[in-house]
Amino acid sequence: MTTLTTTLRTIAIAAAVVSGAAHAAKPAAAPAAPAAASAPAVTSVVIVHGAFADGSDWAKVIPLLQAKGVKVTAIQNPLTSLKDDVAVTRRVLDAQTGKVVLVGHSWGGTVITEAGAHDKVAALVYVAAFAPDAGQASAELGHGYAPSPGIGKLVADSEGFVTLPPEAMRDDFAQDVPAAQTAVMSATQGPIKGSAFGEKVSNAAWKVKPSWYIVSSKDRMIDPQQQRAMAKKIGARTTVLPSSHVPQQSRPADVAKVILEAVAASKQG
Repeated sequence: MTTLTTTLRTIAIAAAVVSGAAHAAKPAAAPAAPAAASAPAVTSVVIVHGAFADGSDWAKVIPLLQAKGVKVTAIQNPLTSLKDDVAVTRRVLDAQTGKVVLVGHSWGGTVITEAGAHDKVAALVYVAAFAPDAGQASAELGHGYAPSPGIGKLVADSEGFVTLPPEAMRDDFAQDVPAAQTAVMSATQGPIKGSAFGEKVSNAAWKVKPSWYIVSSKDRMIDPQQQRAMAKKIGARTTVLPSSHVPQQSRPADVAKVILEAVAASKQG
């Protein structure tokens, strides 16, 4: 019995020694890695198209911005009213992270003037666009200027939605764009409710946000002199391009350059 007891005690001691040694040899758990710092939000671009167009009107500019690492969202406006277009724009702005450069073409200028008060908007870029003051409607801005050739060719349907005939798209809206392309633009154009041009904006974001303006010197939809006057009124950094109403189609690199300038300035601000 004594021999058995001694043997069992020896086995227990040996097991304890082995267990202790194994525990001592086990490496200590590595300290938890610090949480990775979240990447800083980058300035994005949101584009508001104009009347007689849709988001595809910007198909040449968008890749140029994306090539510079800029996130771009082109809104599809219902063009049913100023209120509706502003609501869609605000919803898209809500979804952005970081600062936003808000771009508006033509009628889209009126939309960004109203929606640009959003706290994420760091800058506004007007492209051959309306830039009304608070209490003004788009239709009021042409007072004192000769009617532009394209405006006289608009066609309204029984519900008050206005479109451009194919020949007006070719000759007055985008006369410096190949005819095959203007045919597609005509087919994809967004009709706008004519009454939208009479809706007044309630605020003017350009009064508190830095602005850029691209004047189209050969525009046949919005008088170039009217564009220059609006750019001056809002204190915009102005670029003049020898283009039709759609420089984003005929001179996309020049338009992208202006937008990128606004993005760069927003990052510094």
